[in-house]
Amino acid sequence: MKKTILVTACLFGMLAVVFGAFGAHGLKKLVDAQAVAAFETGVRYQMYHAFFLFALGLLPEGFMKSNKTAYICTVIGVILFSFSIYLLSLNALVEFDFAVIGIVTPIGGLFLIAAWALTGYGILKSKMIK
Repeated sequence: MKKTILVTACLFGMLAVVFGAFGAHGLKKLVDAQAVAAFETGVRYQMYHAFFLFALGLLPEGFMKSNKTAYICTVIGVILFSFSIYLLSLNALVEFDFAVIGIVTPIGGLFLIAAWALTGYGILKSKMIK
């Protein structure tokens, strides 16, 4: 599980850098400033959670019971939150109205909150820290 978490952290981090570069250099010419700012929010939260997954993956074996659940919540959260923001930011460029998927953004946020809460609870209940 640790390797899966760390590889996912690398993937999310790499994609955040790629998307951040696109947002900074390519997107500004295509959409308005509000859409660019929203896109950058998606990138920022994706990178935060790449670091979060690194920390989660580096915890010692048996440190907490909810490690896998926190990982799953993070992955679902990043996909629903950040990726829906990316699509919503690109709405002006395509004929499909991505506004219909806007409801998944806060659901993704709830998954991210759950991942942090599970990790905090796991740390609180861990027998490895006194």
